[in-house]
Amino acid sequence: MLQVNYIRENREKVLERLAVRNFKQPELVDQIISIDEDRRQTQTSLDNLSAEANAAAKQIGELMRNGKKDEAEAIKTQTSAHKESIKKLGDQLTELEEQQYQLIVQLPNLPYHLVKTGSTADDNEIVLTHGEPSALPTNALPHWELAAKYDIIDFELGVKITGAGFPVYKGKGARLQRALINFFLDHATAAGYKEMQVPHLVNAASGFGTGQLPDKEGQMYHSTVDDLYLIPTAEVPVTNLYRDVILKEEDLPIKNTAYTPCFRREAGSYGAHVRGLNRLHQFDKVEVVQIAHPDQSYQILEDMSAYVQSLLQALGLHYRVLRLCGGDMGFTAAMTYDMEVWSAAQQRWLEVSSVSNFETYQSNRLKLRFKGKEGKTQLAHTLNGSALALPRIVASILENYQTENGIVIPEVLRKYTGFDVID
Repeated sequence: MLQVNYIRENREKVLERLAVRNFKQPELVDQIISIDEDRRQTQTSLDNLSAEANAAAKQIGELMRNGKKDEAEAIKTQTSAHKESIKKLGDQLTELEEQQYQLIVQLPNLPYHLVKTGSTADDNEIVLTHGEPSALPTNALPHWELAAKYDIIDFELGVKITGAGFPVYKGKGARLQRALINFFLDHATAAGYKEMQVPHLVNAASGFGTGQLPDKEGQMYHSTVDDLYLIPTAEVPVTNLYRDVILKEEDLPIKNTAYTPCFRREAGSYGAHVRGLNRLHQFDKVEVVQIAHPDQSYQILEDMSAYVQSLLQALGLHYRVLRLCGGDMGFTAAMTYDMEVWSAAQQRWLEVSSVSNFETYQSNRLKLRFKGKEGKTQLAHTLNGSALALPRIVASILENYQTENGIVIPEVLRKYTGFDVID
């Protein structure tokens, strides 16, 4: 959530950066500023009236102690309207604060200066491309056909149990899945991330804190009886560990990682591009999260991008890195890198990770602050990234490592899988 003071003092810059996103409601900025002016005037009036009432109460007390009851009663009569006026102003202030809140939560984060104007994924900037496409055998198969051929993932069985988008991993497919989770967690630990085990359900305050609510409630599974949400990513519970916390500057950056299943309704997703593992309602993911000093957060974003790339390089996958344009970026992000792996069998790029800097957008909602060496308290920056999401990594391994005699397991995974080939 943007800070009201920043919006008021930087109106032109806010409008300029929102235009990079092609934001369709720029009028909200002036509405927020106008309401804020009314709110500040009301607050001043309330403060002044409260001060008068307190001074009068003190004067009345002194007069009563000195036996000047008539003078005290006269002042009481003069100030009798204070209580009613204070209540009225307090109600007005509450209403204005609610109006301001309802508007400000509709504003997305402001794009970082490196983020380019754009509307769709076609406008994203290719930062780098690594490696070359795999040389596949003639008649190479997409992963959903390989899954059926080697009996390692059953999509229809998942439909029977739950519905579309909930596959069942079997045998070597399940072991490959578990191997990837352990591989990702071990590498995160080696890179200085502390492993956490967190709840898979969160309350509305947690969803609001990281920006999923009220923006993405339609994409989240909601347990209405208990008013809890199934997590769409470990980012939500891990970042909320620090809600309403004041950290010490010397403790930054804080680095955490967690493996969780993730649940997304993916409403409106259909077509050939969502076939097989390309888009699921339940999937596994290892997430990395950092809480950072504002002066260091963009270097940390580059470091996190490099870290995710190191995983893809270790797996021997051909990938590219995109800097997302304003219109394709998530609501809460200030800058995002997407990593995409080339699927030689599908002849398309598959997104396997997003790494984002949210600056103070989440921390303002979370009231996540740190105390500097001079004693000043300020908002921290939050960052996170997929390291990695498993479905498309599994799909990429199956497709890019297929041979006429089976699917070769990347060498770095073999100590985890216990086998070299799926055949």
